Amino acid sequence: MVAPMAATQKTSKSLVRKRPAGKRITAAERERVLILFERFESLELRPKTELNYSNPYELVTAVALSAQATDVQVNKATGPLFQVADSAEKMLELGEDGLIKYIASIGLFRTKAKNVIASAHILMDRYGGQVPLNREALESLPGVGRKTASVVLNELDVEPAIAVDTHVFRVSHRLKLSAGKTPDAVEDDLMRVVPGPYQTRAHHWLILHGRYVCVARKPKCEICKIADLCPSLGLF
Repeated sequence: MVAPMAATQKTSKSLVRKRPAGKRITAAERERVLILFERFESLELRPKTELNYSNPYELVTAVALSAQATDVQVNKATGPLFQVADSAEKMLELGEDGLIKYIASIGLFRTKAKNVIASAHILMDRYGGQVPLNREALESLPGVGRKTASVVLNELDVEPAIAVDTHVFRVSHRLKLSAGKTPDAVEDDLMRVVPGPYQTRAHHWLILHGRYVCVARKPKCEICKIADLCPSLGLF
């Protein structure tokens, strides 16, 4: 039988997120990365999410709804939704069935509706209806994982965070910013190699670049403004 103290130590260690070995980067590569993000900044100084929101509650709800859905789809649903439920209190008044009527066009809408309502209960019971702007509290909300929390914290300038979705994952590999095989590994690499002044905006630059230029099947290298800095140019 395991002693209580040993069991506690084992459990606490299992909750620690292990970081992979650091990405090695040469001085020349570091200079390339710096120029790359300076270029991104020159093209768009303040990139923002394409999800529509007017307060932190709307933001965290929209980001949670955006899993396996496009921003366009989410905005079509949340436009009418947020007119009647722009807070946790109003969302509870709307209820799960009422919410479903607004988000039925979004994938996994039933599960998302349950999570949104459950989160609204927690926000009202524990936080007075306000969205807690710290990672641990955000990730404790139903339907809010690490990626969602990172998007919210980054968008609201709370902390530097890079949420790795399919676009960020692809672009990071093509630009040789990471060779990580998982989103967590890519995130760790990006937080190491992206210069500090750009970390709060890197997520948006990379996701928008992947969404509109460095697309999956046929990247639009001919119109890419950072093509001269891309190690993968001509490989697709």
